Amino acid sequence: MAMATDPLAETGTYGFRFTTPEQLALCQLFAIGKDIVQDPHYYWDGLIRTDGPLLLFQYTLDGEGCYENGGQSCRIRAGQAFMTEIPGDHRYHFPTDGTCWSFIFVLMRPTIIFPNWEEVKRQLGETPHLPQGSRPIRLLHNMWEEAKSGRLKDPFTASSFVFQFISELCRFALAPEEHARDWPLKVQEAVAYIDEHFKNMISLDQLAEQLGLSKYHLLRLFTRSVGLSPNDYLNQVRITEAMRLLQETEWSVERIAKQVGYSGGSYFIKWFRKITGETPGHYRSGKGQLVYNRVYFDLL
Repeated sequence: MAMATDPLAETGTYGFRFTTPEQLALCQLFAIGKDIVQDPHYYWDGLIRTDGPLLLFQYTLDGEGCYENGGQSCRIRAGQAFMTEIPGDHRYHFPTDGTCWSFIFVLMRPTIIFPNWEEVKRQLGETPHLPQGSRPIRLLHNMWEEAKSGRLKDPFTASSFVFQFISELCRFALAPEEHARDWPLKVQEAVAYIDEHFKNMISLDQLAEQLGLSKYHLLRLFTRSVGLSPNDYLNQVRITEAMRLLQETEWSVERIAKQVGYSGGSYFIKWFRKITGETPGHYRSGKGQLVYNRVYFDLL
């Protein structure tokens, strides 16, 4: 059963205590939450917690917090997470000079997923940076929304979300090793900017100005490195998010179009058909599932 601190607010923590059949290999979700902290007394010590063994992934949305491990301390700012095991020799707290710390977190039992967790930490470090528009963070928000809406009602659904989240972290950690980390720094910055601002970014000029490049140089550099123009990449990110919304909400096509950054439904439908080969309505009806399997974007 899930319990929320405040179901009407855009913050809340949801705990799960499912009875899992011992003979089944299921991932175990312990809690997921969003919070905004301004209290200087906010302080967690991993050595004295009694709710472990647990894995904690906590991602900063705004402001900053402090994370300490093994005598080393660092600030965890927007776009950065920390990954730690409970119990453990770590502490995280609100900084004495802080104004606010807004974050989303998930607590999971290490059963089944611990080897993948360790590999992600080996690749990215204990305090990784992830764009807010990246797949792991989008999935984390989606998991929180499902918990808030009361749709994580059984251990099988919860296990599926945990496994997806760890899998997306692994993909994020390993895929850049193959290609994205070899991209020029400006291309990496462009991809991160698009991933985070796809809902309101509208022009190549805007992106070029953000990066301090001429739009013609950016276009050549981006296309040569990524294999897509910035505009095509932007539309793939938007359509990927639209596909999720079509399956998980009852929003109108017009509302989804605006949510993912299009000015109107007709332009959205044009791009949706171009990328998936289907209309949004056909995809939503369930007939688009095979198309979804075919359109598998390698996005961060």
